[in-house]
This record gives sequence, structure tokens and C-alpha cells, in this order.
Amino acid sequence: MTQMQSFKDKVSQMLVLNQGQRISHFEHGGKRYWLKQVEHLEGAMRFLKADSAKALTKETQVLKQLDNEGAPVPKVVANGDGYLVVEDAGRTVRDWLDRDDVELDKQQSILDDASQALASLHSMQLAHGRPALRDISWRAGEVKFIDFEANQQKGSVAEQQIRDLLVYVHSLYRYLGEDSERISKTISVYREAGGEIIWQKAKQFLAAWQWLYYCSRPFKNIGGKDLKPVYWVLWHFRNN
Repeated sequence: MTQMQSFKDKVSQMLVLNQGQRISHFEHGGKRYWLKQVEHLEGAMRFLKADSAKALTKETQVLKQLDNEGAPVPKVVANGDGYLVVEDAGRTVRDWLDRDDVELDKQQSILDDASQALASLHSMQLAHGRPALRDISWRAGEVKFIDFEANQQKGSVAEQQIRDLLVYVHSLYRYLGEDSERISKTISVYREAGGEIIWQKAKQFLAAWQWLYYCSRPFKNIGGKDLKPVYWVLWHFRNN
């Protein structure tokens, strides 16, 4: 049996074993892979969420296109009717920040690598769609952007990149709290790595939304994980 056939047989086996499970992983040949299948929706969710089959097909196309363009994304190793298999790209940045055994200096290095990778992606005139820290993987200094289902929004590339940056900053405040010094350093790396133009465009975009700064102030310490960072994102762009 060839190595390729062996891998195909393994994928077929995992499709059966993980039927109905949207995301799962498996080992083969000493490597880890992730299997993503069409999300089977029930009841009203079938009407409230986008067509999951189309979304997965779109994600597969986007990943292959970005890989061909040299973007930092996990390689698609198999795909078919209702499924997608990609190489493992390591722990997410969020996971690295949650680990107590990782020193702050290393965590900052990981954040810096993520910022440089996002700036590089934007320099290639590309956008991710939702580069939250849970959608960015890091391993041994190499960053990969995962979960491109959100990369389906309308608008120009510049508009998508502005949204990328706002999502990224929001995610930093969500997971790092009000550690403005650490976050400022992380964003400075993005700006210095080629993201300054997008930063300025994002700052200009938020100027029309600064009225939310005062509305969100009461929630800066008591809001939920999504609401509280809104104030700090606005605060950050006002003061930097």
C-alpha cells in the first residue's frame, strides 16, 4: 500500500468514526491533522446560519488560493464532499497565553510574531476576515492563520484589512485585559512591520464612532468578554 493510499484510507476511517462531528483531529505518519466537516444544523439554526456546505467549500478554496500565493496558512492535504483536512499548525496564540508554564517574554515574542504575520498578510493585499487570537496558530516561530470561513465579507481589500485590525485589537484586549503597555507593544510591532497605513485608516474610520467611547465607558470594567473590549479598542485608538 502506498503512503498516499494509506492516508486516504485513514481519512475515510476518520470520516466514519467522527460522523456528525464538525472538527476533529487524528495522527498519521507521526503528524497531526485536523478534519473539518459540514456542520449539520437543526431546527431554526438552518435558517439563521449560512449554508454550512457552501461555507466549507469557500474556506477550502480560500485556503488553497492563499497557499498558492504564499500566505501563512495551513496546507490543505485532502478535501471532498463535505469535508476538509489540513495539516496541524500548532497551538493557537490564545492557548499559548493561557499556559502558566510559558514565561511572559515568550508570550510577548509569540504576540510579536503574530503581529508581524498579520502585517505581512496585509502587505500581500490579503485579508483574513477574523484574525482573533484563537484563529492564529504559532509553532517554533512560525505563524499560520486558520479558520477562514469569515473571509467572505463584502468591501474592498482595505476595508477588510481595517476590520482585520479592529478584530485583532479587540481580541488582544479580550485575552490580555487592560494591559495597555503590553498591547501597545504588540500593535507597535504590527505598525512597524508594514501595517502603519492600515493603522491610520482604522484610526480614521473609528473617528466617526468615537461617540461609542462615552456610551461604552460604564462597561469598561463590568462588561462581558465581547462588550468590555469595545471601550478599550476605542480608548486605544484615541490615545495612540
